[in-house]
Amino acid sequence: MEQFGVDFSGGFSMTSMIVLIVFVATVATIFALALPFMRGERFEARLRAVRDRRRQLSTAQTQSFQARNRLQAVPNKGIKGFALRGISMADLLDAKELRMKLARAGKRSPSAVANYLFKRIALPITFVIVALLYAWIVFPEKPLAVRLAGVLAAGAIGYLTPQILLSNAITKRQKLLQRAFPDTLDLIVICVESGMSIEAAFNKVTDQMAESSPEMSEEMGLTSAELAFLSDRRQAFENLSERTGLPSFKSLATTLLQSERYGTPIANGLRVLAQENRDTRMSLAEKKAAALPAQLTVPMIIFFLPVLFIIIAAPAGIQIVQMLSER
Repeated sequence: MEQFGVDFSGGFSMTSMIVLIVFVATVATIFALALPFMRGERFEARLRAVRDRRRQLSTAQTQSFQARNRLQAVPNKGIKGFALRGISMADLLDAKELRMKLARAGKRSPSAVANYLFKRIALPITFVIVALLYAWIVFPEKPLAVRLAGVLAAGAIGYLTPQILLSNAITKRQKLLQRAFPDTLDLIVICVESGMSIEAAFNKVTDQMAESSPEMSEEMGLTSAELAFLSDRRQAFENLSERTGLPSFKSLATTLLQSERYGTPIANGLRVLAQENRDTRMSLAEKKAAALPAQLTVPMIIFFLPVLFIIIAAPAGIQIVQMLSER
């Protein structure tokens, strides 16, 4: 210590402090030089994870398409295949509108179109045969025109039944999707605002909505698979809008398409859409509340007023009957 002319009461010499400072500077320099390489390794690891995830989704989607291609030969076998081959229905089997209706009803199996067309053929024939047997066995004394009218009516019912059932299935599924849409949109907004990508947000919605709304989980899962598999991401959003056929999903697809096309923040657009959805729900609730008095008028006249008249007039009527009986 004395050779440097400095005395430290704490027991540290100037040489020790210089060595310590040099050591800290050396460690900081090494850490500063190695930090970019460490960041590069983490970035490469993230890229590898993303590539692996996309490869897994692409493989799963490819396997699904291969399974569909293998199952497409099933409708050509058996009674359904014989009936459909006997009638020229190649155009109907490839009809995009029919496939879209069946998809909106939740029927996306490879044999869904063939099953539907087979019902359109088999049900009228079955109804006509049953009506013929019933009319000629149970009502042999009825005029021929009456029995033929009944047979034609049965055939018409058999022809329209598949269409009615399909329309009811579409309406029911759309109601379930519309009911689950607000929660789904809020969950997507939360995921996007937390830093997730839109693919990760759809995957999270698929997992979270599996129990409460299987229909919504299916739609989000299909969109997530298409985002990973299709070359054009915008096509996946358009497919979501077409599959559901609901204005709310069309608004969601439009918002995502605008974000993809113009680079606008997804979170801002989804937040605005969520607020508009809440306002729409509130307006619908107010509309139902305003229409409630008019809807209750007829039930009150039928069920409430007669009871009220009986309660008011019954005692007076009883007294009048008693007075007349005493006289």
